[in-house]
Amino acid sequence: MDELKELYQQVILDHNRAPRNFGTLEPHTHAAEGDNPLCGDHIDIFINVKDGVIEDIKFSGEGCAISKASASLMTSVLKGKTVEEARKMFEEFHDLVTKDDYLPDFDKLGKLAVFAGVRTFPVRVKCASLAWHTMLQALKEEEQMVSTE
Repeated sequence: MDELKELYQQVILDHNRAPRNFGTLEPHTHAAEGDNPLCGDHIDIFINVKDGVIEDIKFSGEGCAISKASASLMTSVLKGKTVEEARKMFEEFHDLVTKDDYLPDFDKLGKLAVFAGVRTFPVRVKCASLAWHTMLQALKEEEQMVSTE
């Protein structure tokens, strides 16, 4: 378990210091805004979907290390996936960070599996899942802001 904690810290710090896919995406076909007022995280997700495939995805905003790292990893994982695969990945990630009895499929989740430890800190679950909820909202093409409250 100590190895997982060590990997978790390394991945979080790496993606916080050098987030992948950070910035705006113009033009984009889908976008949404998310907010976690408890922690101060605020994120915008921009997605280009063509023929049901996420061709590009970026995020911008401010947030804690967990929020930023989660958004960075999410955008890296979802690029090139179909919209349906993105929805399934949301479910996998949500189960990973919220269900105590969930056994992660490391082959399916890859580096996202490092977020398994987040579920023991309920306040941090909102930080880790904000980007994912915002991405899902963007794909629904609804204009309502996502909030963790």
